[in-house]
Amino acid sequence: MKGLLASFDTKEKKQQLIFSYIVFIINGMLALSIGSLLPFIRDAKGLDYAFCGLIVSLHSCGNLASSFLAGALPAAIGRKKTILIFNSFFAIAYLMIILGNSPVLMALAFLLTGLARGATSNFTNLTINNLAPGKAGIINGLHAMFSVGAFLFPLLLMVLTAADASAWIAACFFMLAMGILSFLLYVMIPVDENSTYLERKAVAKSGRSDKAESADKKKTDWGFFKEPLFWLCTATMFFYLCAEQGVIGWLITYFKDTGLMDSSLSQVMASVQWVMILAGRLSVAYLSTRVDKVKLLRIMSVGFVAFCAILLVSRSTGMIILGILGFGYSMAGIYPTTVSFAGKIIQKYSMSWSFILTLASFGSILMPSVIGKIAETSGIVYGMSSIVVVVAIDMVCIFFLTRYAKKNEE
Repeated sequence: MKGLLASFDTKEKKQQLIFSYIVFIINGMLALSIGSLLPFIRDAKGLDYAFCGLIVSLHSCGNLASSFLAGALPAAIGRKKTILIFNSFFAIAYLMIILGNSPVLMALAFLLTGLARGATSNFTNLTINNLAPGKAGIINGLHAMFSVGAFLFPLLLMVLTAADASAWIAACFFMLAMGILSFLLYVMIPVDENSTYLERKAVAKSGRSDKAESADKKKTDWGFFKEPLFWLCTATMFFYLCAEQGVIGWLITYFKDTGLMDSSLSQVMASVQWVMILAGRLSVAYLSTRVDKVKLLRIMSVGFVAFCAILLVSRSTGMIILGILGFGYSMAGIYPTTVSFAGKIIQKYSMSWSFILTLASFGSILMPSVIGKIAETSGIVYGMSSIVVVVAIDMVCIFFLTRYAKKNEE
């Protein structure tokens, strides 16, 4: 950390870095708490599978919505007020989970966790990118902090519930405290407002007229909708996010309800999966400079399908663990590598990335509900088995994408 801080010349910049890193650890805990706590909340509140799928989807809805709102609202009220409003939802959501028994309150609580998570991610990534533009090590360090938080929460929950399953409520009090801490950190963090509404004032002072702005809007090109590359990248990311959110949201519930693993080991495996995701991302970052990304993405897609099948078909603990390790490692590089294929179309059409991200994100919203609905009617095993179908479709999309990209390069 001293080495990182040495590259910043002011106290304000050092505070921005330290506070952002701490907040992202807490955000990682928030992200993993959804799936880890779900089986305990379901039992305590008497919720069915279909409703559990709905509230996990609501978390994803909130995450997506706030990613946009937290980017637009600062233009009206400033970055500081925006992040304080959205981040306050973190503590409020866990207070509702602790005190509430109504399904409506649970649904609202999960929606608020998503709103808090998405806004935090948006704000913190922007802060670090403004603070250290082009410094990949500092940006990667930020995302490593998220993985640390994601790794730690399931272990904490395992320790708390080892002797008594009802102690899950203590984990909620812990997350309530983390929500308050996160809010206080944002109160203290120095915020540069120049990149938001003050920047707009500066543009206005520079003499740009409404006509000039109108002309810029007319130049917006929607031609990316006719590009096969746009749809191939979007489809690949859509089905990837279906699988990712389906596993993250439902895996621990699946192990618990089928009896394939006890609660403690399930929490450990959730943490191990994030260790493998981190290892996979670092590996892909290294290999992408040495191996053709077409080959790399195809290999990852085959591993994605194979290890997903092993994970969900196996009934022995050893094979399930193998499936978790391989699945986490294989899936880690699919999203960023797919984004790299979309690079040309993103450069060509300024609006294309927003549409790719939005359309693909519906995968993480829809899949948890689909799993919950199938589980409610046919059982959790069939619900989770639907993920194998999704990753198989994703592999087909990846092969079409890489074939198209290779053909166009030639």
